[in-house]
Order: sequence, then C-alpha cells, then structure tokens
Amino acid sequence: MNPSVCRFTTAEASAERLGQIRELFFTAFDERFTESDWEHVLGGSHVTISDGGVVVSHAAVVERTLNVGGRPFRTGYVEGVATHPSRQRRGLGSQVMDEVAQLLRSEYEMGALSTSVGGFYERLGWERWLGPSYVRYGSQLVRTEDEDDGIMVLPFGPSRNIDLTASISCPSRVGDDW
Repeated sequence: MNPSVCRFTTAEASAERLGQIRELFFTAFDERFTESDWEHVLGGSHVTISDGGVVVSHAAVVERTLNVGGRPFRTGYVEGVATHPSRQRRGLGSQVMDEVAQLLRSEYEMGALSTSVGGFYERLGWERWLGPSYVRYGSQLVRTEDEDDGIMVLPFGPSRNIDLTASISCPSRVGDDW
C-alpha cells in the first residue's frame, strides 16, 4: 500500500473523485447513507487517502456557526468520516482526522462533530460535549436531548477554555441537524 493524502474543496473535486467518495460511503455505511447525508458533506473541504488512485478513507469539514452559552463560534463541522471496511484498523481514519485537525486549527475557531463512536475521536483529542444541545430555528431553540451523548468538540485558540457543560446549539438543516 502506498497511500497518498490529499486536501481539496468540493469545488476543486472532479466528478470522478466525488463519485469515489460517495461509493465509499455506501460501502462503509452499508448503504445507510442518505441524500441529505451526502449534501452535508459537500461545500467545504475534504481530506482523502487514496491508494492506487482510489479513495479508501475520507473526512469533510463544512463551516457552521455553533453557539456555546450564547457565544457564536465559527466552527469546522466534520462530516462523512469513513474508511473502506477492508482498510479499517490500519490507522487511515486517524491519519485523515490528524489532517482534519490541522485544517480546523488553521481556518476555524473550533471543531465539532456528532458520532456514535466517541472513543475513536477521544483518542485523537476530541472532547465529549457535556451540556444540553439545541437546534436553532431562527431565534427559536429546540432541545435535542437524543444528540447530547454524541456531540464532540475539538477546542483550540478562541475555544480552548470553552465550558463543556454550557448549552450548545447549531442551525437547523435538512436531514440530521447534528
């Protein structure tokens, strides 16, 4: 295996590369990847690892404004983290997320994501959110208790001393808000 790491924006990606990424999601997520999940991956930056010209690991970062205790943070929100099942447990996901962390620290005030596999991200320095979560519909906040256990942040710079027990909110969107 001679993997290569690449960082690019959605606008810079070829249709072939985007097709490979989408196929990776269908394989990695056992076809439980929806159209709105795909839309959430687009519009920001991508980090991929390819082998023989084929994408085998991926993560995307899209900009979102998350409010913590009423203060807005320009957040790099991580979406579409996947590694081909035949290549898992070989460090590719960690390598992609290390590159994502560099991107976050250079372009955002905080990193965030929602996951059901928190242990993977904790090993990489991500922290579980301990406070209540909400979705913003204009000026209205709607509690999202079901999401509380899966929200994680990567604090640094302006967010390094963030209160992990404060309330956190994201703007609403089609599909999963978090």
